[in-house]
Amino acid sequence: MKKILISEDAFGDLNEGFLFYEAQEFGLGDYFTACLRSDIEGLKITAGIHREILGFHRLLSRVFPHGVFYSVDSDEVTIWAVIDLRRSPNWIYKRLDKK
Repeated sequence: MKKILISEDAFGDLNEGFLFYEAQEFGLGDYFTACLRSDIEGLKITAGIHREILGFHRLLSRVFPHGVFYSVDSDEVTIWAVIDLRRSPNWIYKRLDKK
């Protein structure tokens, strides 16, 4: 199994998602966090099988409209961004291009 590393930017993305969903309904932010954590934990086994976009693999969340953008190095998976895919494609490309 691979080790999961999460960048500070990705932690910020997860926090933004939590705050957004928590503002929609109390407890929804916790559900968002639990779902994304589960999706990310699955990368320990499935890392590298997902479609590549701009040099990153993209895991689609099973519940929320978010993509987890990551890279794989031998026995490590690094999460670089967790992006709400409802955003403008141009915004997403610019965000990922900074990495």
